[in-house]
Amino acid sequence: MKRYMIEREIPGVGKLNREQLKGAAATSNDALAKLEGKAQWVQSFVADNKTYCIYLAESEAAVHEHAKLSGFPATKVTELRGLIDPMTAQS
Repeated sequence: MKRYMIEREIPGVGKLNREQLKGAAATSNDALAKLEGKAQWVQSFVADNKTYCIYLAESEAAVHEHAKLSGFPATKVTELRGLIDPMTAQS
């Protein structure tokens, strides 16, 4: 599977409380179940008016299908080519 960063423009998302975020996560999980393994949510980072989500997916089309099923926009989808972190300098 390929790794993607999905930028979602969602006005006010940073002001959602824990219960609202829990509901959003459940909605996303329900949409993923309908995709039958074509996409997997890794994690999301919440900012004031956007989320930045990391997904594993068969294709960009699967990411867009998840957006359609969940109702959460996929404003920008970027395929990630690699990963570096502080430990990269050690190897």
